[in-house]
Amino acid sequence: MAHPYHHALSSVKKWGGTVDDYLGCHEFFDASKLILADFRHRALRHHAEGIFLLEQIHGKTLTLSSGRVIPTRWVGEQHIREDLGFIPSFADWARSIRAEPWMGRTQKIETEVDPHLAMPVREVT
Repeated sequence: MAHPYHHALSSVKKWGGTVDDYLGCHEFFDASKLILADFRHRALRHHAEGIFLLEQIHGKTLTLSSGRVIPTRWVGEQHIREDLGFIPSFADWARSIRAEPWMGRTQKIETEVDPHLAMPVREVT
């Protein structure tokens, strides 16, 4: 797996600036390694929606130390393409998850918490 530093070096080669201009964006994509230290960590952010989240966190553009302004999206797209070869959707990842019975279990708590659905209490006379 590529390290965020190496992705940042690749960004410098493409758009100029310094490693520090890009490192935060590349660390964003790989922060999920904190919870899963193999390729499956990528399912959390390595997709089109992850790029939109990157823009929300880091802004729509990056101003490089050289003064050049580039779309943050470019950095996200670069990172994911370098890791996966293309930009999947989250649905692409989800289709590859094998469903387990516990994933579909839900508790029907509506009648316990919603007073409009609760059974009326009958008074004893």
